[in-house]
Amino acid sequence: MEIEGKVKLIGETQTFGSNGFRKRELVVTTDEQYPQHIMIEFVQDKCDLLNSYAVGQDVKVSINLRGREWTNPQGQIKYFNSIQGWRIENLSQQAPAPGMPPVPPMEAFEPADNLNEEDHDDLPF
Repeated sequence: MEIEGKVKLIGETQTFGSNGFRKRELVVTTDEQYPQHIMIEFVQDKCDLLNSYAVGQDVKVSINLRGREWTNPQGQIKYFNSIQGWRIENLSQQAPAPGMPPVPPMEAFEPADNLNEEDHDDLPF
């Protein structure tokens, strides 16, 4: 599954327990009639995927839904869901490569009006 939207928040990496479990949270705001603020967890080595992203970027996040059962001290069973990210892609406009001039928008080009369909060209295709 995938979620697309704008990065609203990138949390710091948190470490838990003696085994060093790592978790980092990302909040993405969807672009729809009723925008949703979706919190996505990145765990263990996937935490580092967020290092090159910033608030305000448009992203596409590949996710898995996770569910678990927990029994509280009173013996009641509770269920919890989480959204776990495993890949993130930048959808924001990429800056042109160094040394490459920016490409003007299509509106900047005038249509050619001096075409002669009868002119023979020597292109082999």
